Amino acid sequence: MEIIISNLQEKMSFTPQMEQTVIAVLNKAAEVYGLSEQTEVSIVLVDDEYIFELNRQYRDKDVPTDVLSFALNEGDEPAIINDPAAMLLGDIVISLETAARQAEEFGHGLERELAYLTLHGMLHLLGYDHETEEERVKMRNEEEYILSQLGITRD
Repeated sequence: MEIIISNLQEKMSFTPQMEQTVIAVLNKAAEVYGLSEQTEVSIVLVDDEYIFELNRQYRDKDVPTDVLSFALNEGDEPAIINDPAAMLLGDIVISLETAARQAEEFGHGLERELAYLTLHGMLHLLGYDHETEEERVKMRNEEEYILSQLGITRD
């Protein structure tokens, strides 16, 4: 899987270990869902101010959020990149500030929260949603299954 990571925020440190966690989560999701090696996804790390603007612009919500996913061809087949086996999935935007607050609130480390948000965003790119209780349960089960495969648990 082709993974492009852009750190557009300067308020928090994005460590090599955090980067490896993000890559491991995306690669495990690619393995579980049988994505080709040519599949491409980008991760954009931002601060609360940046994600607030995106959330307002694209979702009409006047609050910061933790993660946003922008599928390249939402509702359509994934975009092909000069190769029938290649897919551009889209972008996952994560606020490191919000992730840090949530990690503290939930009583686990930032790395675990970053893993969860990365996977949550990836599942949205793959068509999962949580608008209904049934969808929420299905998505949560997928999240827990994949994270457990990496030894990342809520404990």
